[in-house]
Amino acid sequence: MSRQPAVATKMSREMDKPLISLHLVDSDTSLAKVPDEAPKVGILGSGDFARSLATRLVSSGFRVVVGSRNPKRTAGLFPSAAQVTFQEEAVRSPEIIFVAVFREHYSSLCGLSDQLAGKILVDVSNPTEQEHLQHRESNAEYLASLFPTCTVVKAFNVISAWTLQAGPRDGNRQVPICSDQPEAKRAVSEMAIAMGFMPVDMGSLASAREMEAMPLRLLPAWKVPTLLALGLFICFYAYNFVRDVLQPYVQESKNKFFKLPVSVVNTTLPCVAYVLLSLVYLPGVLAATLQLRRGTKYHRFPDWLDHWLQHRKQIGLLSFFCAALHALYSFCLPLRRSHRYDLVNLAVKQVLANKSHLWVEEEVWRMEIYLSLGVLALGTLSLLAVTSLPSIANSLNWREFSFVQSSLGFAALVLSTLHTLTYGWTRAFEESRYKFYLPPTFTLTLLVPCVVILAKALFLLPCISRRLARIRRGWERDGAIKFMLPTDNALAEKTSHV
Repeated sequence: MSRQPAVATKMSREMDKPLISLHLVDSDTSLAKVPDEAPKVGILGSGDFARSLATRLVSSGFRVVVGSRNPKRTAGLFPSAAQVTFQEEAVRSPEIIFVAVFREHYSSLCGLSDQLAGKILVDVSNPTEQEHLQHRESNAEYLASLFPTCTVVKAFNVISAWTLQAGPRDGNRQVPICSDQPEAKRAVSEMAIAMGFMPVDMGSLASAREMEAMPLRLLPAWKVPTLLALGLFICFYAYNFVRDVLQPYVQESKNKFFKLPVSVVNTTLPCVAYVLLSLVYLPGVLAATLQLRRGTKYHRFPDWLDHWLQHRKQIGLLSFFCAALHALYSFCLPLRRSHRYDLVNLAVKQVLANKSHLWVEEEVWRMEIYLSLGVLALGTLSLLAVTSLPSIANSLNWREFSFVQSSLGFAALVLSTLHTLTYGWTRAFEESRYKFYLPPTFTLTLLVPCVVILAKALFLLPCISRRLARIRRGWERDGAIKFMLPTDNALAEKTSHV
């Protein structure tokens, strides 16, 4: 076990270089030839994954024997160091054999039962979503039922062919492994380490069904946040459409439908970004309120709040995405033809009104402050997004990460609030701004952020912050848990009160 970190470190340095193409593998004699004393590994199958797996194994120092139904046709697709032959010959000598064929072709391997007896079969297949729902047993369990004299190991099914070729820089290093035989798992784990990956023990072969479901999941942690962002966008877009497009058309007979692609979208994006950012910090406020009310931290939060807390990272990144799109759309506003016509019409009106100098000091200052606060808010959000990346987060200690995500995040929320207030200025008090009796959009977006900011300010009060700090350090309110002290005075004196 003491050699494993050294081996892993050595292989990680070797895997820093992406795996080169098949042409370059053949042109390099050091990769095209494998020593005879190297361990031999068999592969059944000649598809894309089998070819990438063979290339990775050869570059990692293994002798590879590939079993194919038509070796003459497929031999040119594999590295020259890999031996491509018939399936009967490929399974004769290797002790570990990768089964890189689909589930429906497992029965075609039954003729090799005698040659496969006592060997380790590594199942790398994945079912489709329909097959996963149709079959109760996993592909690996089905393979084990067909070959009871073999030891089946489920591994490498979450690694794509591209990851095998491009190296760990472009893919996940973790390789889940499960089997009923510990010795077989250990052998496959050592092989995964030699290939530059990190094995993860998933237990018995019963976990194979869970492993086969992993590649079928499409961003499971992003589903709820994405639906939330999409719902907010639709609601705010419809609200802005009614105010900015439908109201002028109905009451003033003005056609403003040209605003739909850019202007209405640009008005909607900051609303979504602002509300999403406030929703990142609202569950923390609710959690602190519950702890203060209960007087303890040892009661579970409600499931909805627990899930909300777990999705804060995704919600924050979606907030940054909408804010970045808002910045790009804002840069595009002067490029629109309608904006140029508005400038010309404004200039004509100024000439007709005999106004040689048009300058509103209040509006100039408002726009300067408004833009400055927006840039600062977007810059702070960029820091939050960058530190959310695993490579950056792993380089920070807990205090640094907490400062960026908590303190700077709250600062971004405050800057966004000031940015919104500067944008609104006195518009909330102007009757003409209430179109169809609907308040301006920015007044709606201020509701949740202001609640979060006020709650955070209350938590800074000494009487509340000290109590909350004590609760989070394990203190509990009288009555939550009662401790029984000994009645004997002599024993009570020996009792520790630390």
